[in-house]
Amino acid sequence: MAKKKFTLEFDMRGTPQSMLWMYVATPSGLDQWFADEVEQDGKKFTFYWDKYPTEAMLLSIRSGERAKYRWVRDDDKSYFEFKITVSELTGHTLLTIVDFTDADEEEESKALWEKQMKVLKRKPGC
Repeated sequence: MAKKKFTLEFDMRGTPQSMLWMYVATPSGLDQWFADEVEQDGKKFTFYWDKYPTEAMLLSIRSGERAKYRWVRDDDKSYFEFKITVSELTGHTLLTIVDFTDADEEEESKALWEKQMKVLKRKPGC
């Protein structure tokens, strides 16, 4: 079954772009809000939840702006991506998340991202 792409945008007002970048693109940042533990070996990231590993490959990166990953177990072209921008209008840092999910699980996937963002927003600097 083809997956459905969705995009969420979060206002990270007051969060320096460099701090947010650390949280979305480094193992030491990702394991503070996204997974229990994260290891990196080149372009391969291993995310652990309850000691269960799941691997993702870093597909592309633009330092300070975006990081795109693809789960190794997925056979399709889906990915998840973090994009950081600064609004010219408000000056706020924005975090855009692009992800894919099965159509019947879209609301659940969005709710999971919302929950994870609440954790991220409680971290120092956010």
